[in-house]
Amino acid sequence: MTHAKDRKTATMRRFVAILSGLVLIAAAHPALAQQARKIGQHGQWGTYSYETSNGKVCYVLTVPTDKQPTSLDHGDMFFFVSQRPGQSVSYEPQFIAGYEMRANSKVTVTIGDRKFSLFTRGKSAWVENAAEEPQMIAAMKGGATMKVEATSGRGNPTSYSFSLAGISAALSSIQTCK
Repeated sequence: MTHAKDRKTATMRRFVAILSGLVLIAAAHPALAQQARKIGQHGQWGTYSYETSNGKVCYVLTVPTDKQPTSLDHGDMFFFVSQRPGQSVSYEPQFIAGYEMRANSKVTVTIGDRKFSLFTRGKSAWVENAAEEPQMIAAMKGGATMKVEATSGRGNPTSYSFSLAGISAALSSIQTCK
């Protein structure tokens, strides 16, 4: 009974964190505030959509399962992958930190034995070489966990673990986003 209650509490905390993330994303992108809607949940990944003047944007979102070092206030952290039909953008991964990252720094994403380099701007990071985005998505679909390493604007090295449970189903659910 206690184990089920702990899982329910952990799930509720994750749900609250994701909702908080949506509020943050909406604050950063005012157009999302009125239009973001949840499509579904697949393992650790929620699926969402919103309308823009250029059409519908769908994305999958998760929060870290572990944040290091534990002594720091990391703020709200997210990893998401967006799909923008009609805009030649297919599955664009993005890391969003709860703090400003060190200017001109790189974020490293490790999935299994694969490493990907992301460039940073403010609190966000994107795959440095867009041609590697499909490779990163394939690694995510085939992996169990993903580690993200970043450096804060204050120079603190940080790392985050993300579960990849449900990523394939989540991405499939937004594949036909229109």
